[in-house]
Amino acid sequence: MARRVNVIGVGMVKFQKPGASDDYNVMASNAIRAAIADAKVEFDEIQEAFAGYVYGDSTCGQRSVYEVGLTGIPVFNVNNNCSTGSSALFLARQAIEAGAECVLAVGFEKMEKGALGSKFTDRTNPLDKHAEVMSRVQGFNQAPPAAQMFGGAGREYRWKYGTKRETFAAISAKARRHASKNPFALFNQVLSVEEVMASEEVFDPLTRFQCCPPTCGAAAAILCSDEFAKKKGIANPVFIAAQAMTTDYQTSFADSMIKMVGWDMAVNAAKKVYEQSGLGPEDVQVVELHDCFTANELLTYEAIGLCKEGEAEKYIVEGQNTYGGKHVTNPSGGLLSKGHPLGATGLAQCTELVWQLRGQADQRQVPNAKVALQHNLGLGGACVMTMYRRD
Repeated sequence: MARRVNVIGVGMVKFQKPGASDDYNVMASNAIRAAIADAKVEFDEIQEAFAGYVYGDSTCGQRSVYEVGLTGIPVFNVNNNCSTGSSALFLARQAIEAGAECVLAVGFEKMEKGALGSKFTDRTNPLDKHAEVMSRVQGFNQAPPAAQMFGGAGREYRWKYGTKRETFAAISAKARRHASKNPFALFNQVLSVEEVMASEEVFDPLTRFQCCPPTCGAAAAILCSDEFAKKKGIANPVFIAAQAMTTDYQTSFADSMIKMVGWDMAVNAAKKVYEQSGLGPEDVQVVELHDCFTANELLTYEAIGLCKEGEAEKYIVEGQNTYGGKHVTNPSGGLLSKGHPLGATGLAQCTELVWQLRGQADQRQVPNAKVALQHNLGLGGACVMTMYRRD
């Protein structure tokens, strides 16, 4: 990257269940105000805004930003399924590299109860290629489609390596332990592996507590150039050391559920980020990754190189994915326990990692965190990975 991009302000609201949250514009504007206050800037210093959301009318971004200020700046609405928030962050980073001095990225979602479904039935479903793979490989049943996709990938992995069902459940138990120390998380109650396993089966190997819930929330970040940071007297800010976005490959639609749910997107995004930054997984202390289902967290460990292929169970059993291990994964509680408001998720991950690198994560602080890695995945498809550093 020719021009360094700093993250000088972050903010988010506590995530809520559908029906219990404020309206989208209220959540988003509160997150923006929190990020502005954190950055110690004025709204009229922001030159562009990128607003991410999945469900909503076409200018919800403007309506959210207008709550905070009416300065005539460009506001771009972004939708990239579950990777929407980090896609907004990606565009904001590009704007700084292109010459802007101070830019806002905000993500928000007001979701409905129940599993995700298509809103438009009179046109081609953008996941039709994914559905075709699933139809060929395992067929369909009455479970929510996303659970069938990611559960099917977990099942394929389990058949290949003999992984125990309890290993998947241990990921959810770890998420709850972490979330119990995060006041912004939706679910703070600790669960044992046995309790996770005892919840109703959704799609083998997934039980209900291994599936992220529909959630409402918002998060935001303020990005700026080195020159702007110096002008504002901001010393040693967190900066983006590398960032990459990938979309589906030809291999994504081979007869493999693992490939279909984003394996090659994650592998290649990770390679790009490691090459750009000159850093590898061994240099990372803290990771926020896309654990929409426990199966995806397990697969992602291997896809982004936190452990070798076929060794995820060993990595989990040895506690290498939590405090005291090689990497602390999802100290926020992740999507499983913090919640997954689609448009907000990527920027909530960013917020958590900035807090971690600043040493501001309170009871869930990762000791000596200097390098942080973010993985945000959306089927349909897009994978955004970001490496953050603080000198």
